[in-house]
Amino acid sequence: MSNQDAARNAERILAAIRAIPRGEVAGYGEVARRAGLPGRARLVARLLSENGDRDLPWHRVMRSDGRIAFPEGSKGFREQSQRLRAEGVHVEAGRVRGLRAAATLDEQMWGEGMHAETAAPRKARRAPAKARVK
Repeated sequence: MSNQDAARNAERILAAIRAIPRGEVAGYGEVARRAGLPGRARLVARLLSENGDRDLPWHRVMRSDGRIAFPEGSKGFREQSQRLRAEGVHVEAGRVRGLRAAATLDEQMWGEGMHAETAAPRKARRAPAKARVK
């Protein structure tokens, strides 16, 4: 990956973080997906760890299970908890409670449970049938 591609990916991720509304959260993987970089959750985490922009709402990015990624009791843990609570987010034992992740762009445009390709409800994928052994 060229430096130009890396810079472009970083800007896409930072824009996705800035787009998380006040009082809502998104997981690292969700941020990567919204930036058009599915599967790059670790890149999101790395960019956040290197970020020096004090206006970036980094505190709205959580683990996929709704937990704060910093070790409990650490300065980062306390600051993220405090910032989320100041926005009205219920944080209990380091986990966001009673709040679903911010809607994806598809959900915002087409409604919850919909996707853009057909504007129809998503169907659950079926697992492939297991081969029978005789």
